[in-house]
Amino acid sequence: MLLINVIGFVFMLYDKQSARKSIRRIPEKTLFTFAFLGGSAGVFLGMLFFRHKTKHITFTLLIPSLTAVHIIVYFFIRNTLF
Repeated sequence: MLLINVIGFVFMLYDKQSARKSIRRIPEKTLFTFAFLGGSAGVFLGMLFFRHKTKHITFTLLIPSLTAVHIIVYFFIRNTLF
């Protein structure tokens, strides 16, 4: 979980820098895929920290919601199994 969140955070940094330099960007589909696979907290923190994708309604609604779901599922699984 930690690794995929770090990757999501770094992807947001790279995409922000790429946008500033007008070079090839990371597709939004890739960012959403990493968020869906468990990296939503990293992508969300990257959004806030780098102020990236904050004007995109899909990011501002979906990523925080997905982060909340992942946190709830994590604590549910943690409390159920341990």
